[in-house]
Amino acid sequence: MIAVIDYGAGNLQSVKNAFNFIGCDVKVTADKEELKSASAAVLPGVGSFGDAMNCLKKSDFVNPVLEFIESGKPFLGICLGLQLLFEESEESPGVNGLGILKGRIKKIPAGNGLKIPHIGWNSLNIKEYDGLFQNIGQNPYVYFVHSYYLKADNPNVVSSTTNYGVKIDASIQHGNLFATQFHPEKSGKTGLQILKNFVSFVK
Repeated sequence: MIAVIDYGAGNLQSVKNAFNFIGCDVKVTADKEELKSASAAVLPGVGSFGDAMNCLKKSDFVNPVLEFIESGKPFLGICLGLQLLFEESEESPGVNGLGILKGRIKKIPAGNGLKIPHIGWNSLNIKEYDGLFQNIGQNPYVYFVHSYYLKADNPNVVSSTTNYGVKIDASIQHGNLFATQFHPEKSGKTGLQILKNFVSFVK
């Protein structure tokens, strides 16, 4: 079973529907024991960095999430779920993220006629066609909704980038840990293939 973590700050139903569409046994859960017993987990997220971290703390999910990732089972962060894996965000000064990986979440700079938030389809520059990007065509288009972006300290964890006035670290892969700034559940056939690739790591 794949657990979609319900900590009070996620776009849960569309994620669940996408996994159901590709034939996966998935459950939206706020139960820590169900998370522990799951074979993989997904951390979605909408809203602000600070509010989401507050929801994680209030629902007492910080340690269960950290323990799940340490267990070695596949873990996928989506959108804000990617940002929360890092140390801090310009969106919420003074709020610590989960700090699993080193890096900062920065505001997309305004200018050059670009609209903020960035809403729409952008192509990915994929570094390696493995992990989430097996059987994905070159420079695929995926769907973004965000005003802040990741600048990872370690470029080796970055699996793809995109450009929207600035170079954006669009996805990461580090062992069993995967995350995307874009929404695979809203990215058509490409997004469904990315979710299938994630599921392929589930034992």
